[in-house]
Amino acid sequence: MTSRPFLLLVVIPLLLSLLLGGVIFGGQALSDNNMDEDIQHALAQEINHNPGDIELSKLQKVQYGYTICGLYRTSSSKRGYASFLYDTQHDSVELDIKSSRYKSRCSLSVACQ
Repeated sequence: MTSRPFLLLVVIPLLLSLLLGGVIFGGQALSDNNMDEDIQHALAQEINHNPGDIELSKLQKVQYGYTICGLYRTSSSKRGYASFLYDTQHDSVELDIKSSRYKSRCSLSVACQ
């Protein structure tokens, strides 16, 4: 027979902790999935392509998660991957890797600091 104090002091707090952890980490997983879709749509607008045909790779959050650097390619591309910068605050994409905006946020020297 289970005693009430054990149930109230151990089982219920444990179940509540597991539920809270599931909500927090499940929300984070959904947020990351939506971020990929946002990046694909922004890239599609920039290069005039279908968002479903854009493949993302090597995504890295920089500047406290406000900027995402990575690689993309379209399904019809024969050249391989190209670099991009995605600004999460302004929902904008930078494709010019020689721009000061790209260099200041995504260059190798920034990652090594």
